Amino acid sequence: MPKGYLVANLRVKDPEAFKKFSEAALPFIEQYGGRILARGPHADRHEGNVSGVVTMLEFESKEAVEKFYFSDEYQAARAIRDTGCDADLMIIEGIQE
Repeated sequence: MPKGYLVANLRVKDPEAFKKFSEAALPFIEQYGGRILARGPHADRHEGNVSGVVTMLEFESKEAVEKFYFSDEYQAARAIRDTGCDADLMIIEGIQE
């Protein structure tokens, strides 16, 4: 079964809200079987002008990502995030090996 990925670009407007969001979301990423593959504000941007903190999470499947994303726990963390960040977020299925 192909892995599932969540890719987000977060434009942080309030660093304290972003910190609270990160602290709230991390336990649920792990609880739902996710792991952080990459995260940071220093992505080399070769095309386009989107800036922010880029994050890539891996889960066992696209369905697992969606279960995490739509969970009550993550939606509560997301409400915190939305007070201090603008977000672009995508969920994508990996390639079957």
